[in-house]
Amino acid sequence: MRSLLFAPGNRPEVLAKLPRSSPSAAVIDLEDAVPADRKVEARTVAHEVAPTLASEVRLFVRVNAPDTIHFVDDVLDGLPEGLAGVVVPKLASTADVDTVVAALDAAGHADLSIVAGLETVAGVMDARTVTTHPRVGWCYFGAEDYVADLGGVRRTDNFEVQTARAQVAQAARLGGIAAIDMVVADFGDDERFVREAEQARALGFSGKLCIHPAQVSLADRAFRPSDQELVWASKVVDAYEEALARGDAAISVDGAMVDEPVARRARALLAEVAG
Repeated sequence: MRSLLFAPGNRPEVLAKLPRSSPSAAVIDLEDAVPADRKVEARTVAHEVAPTLASEVRLFVRVNAPDTIHFVDDVLDGLPEGLAGVVVPKLASTADVDTVVAALDAAGHADLSIVAGLETVAGVMDARTVTTHPRVGWCYFGAEDYVADLGGVRRTDNFEVQTARAQVAQAARLGGIAAIDMVVADFGDDERFVREAEQARALGFSGKLCIHPAQVSLADRAFRPSDQELVWASKVVDAYEEALARGDAAISVDGAMVDEPVARRARALLAEVAG
């Protein structure tokens, strides 16, 4: 899930292009990208385009939040066959997830895992209650909704969301799921996107939400270990295994100390590309 590409559910001509940039997954959006008076149309379009899209890309649908008037109809009428899961925004508690699960199961979608949107103050503060739910398979941080709920000011340096991002990444780790980082709304600013993606990877995120096909390749590259990292990891693992064999558990590699935590990080990098 290095790249999760969204497109408006009421725009079939745009949805048809989702697979072209080869994202990790694509999302038919029934929520923010669709005006209130086009929700019914978007649900119909989702069913029309899903068979083709699901054969070409890992496909999700984002429904409206559980506390909206659109949620029930989205679950009943907007989830076609062949989905890899359902994206649900603005979840803040175990009770919220239970509500979603009950609705999905009642509508015949007991097989769908949830991509949980953590994008409110409550959702971020209590993120662990969401990420550890057994039906939640992934989560994402939504900065725009979070800052609006917080009453803060959105900044290009992301100062106002740095703590929230870290909390979401930590909660995802505790739940054993992948965390996906926030949108860069200015889809023409490649430099900002790459900078944010690199920061997100350092925090423990595995990918980034994308709203334009050009962002997909940027995300895929940013969240993949670099050649330099892999050379370092291989050198560390080899040296540390030799050290353990002779009874040493703390060594120096290229002038830097290597012990078990460092070796574990190196093994994880190698496992990432091997997997």
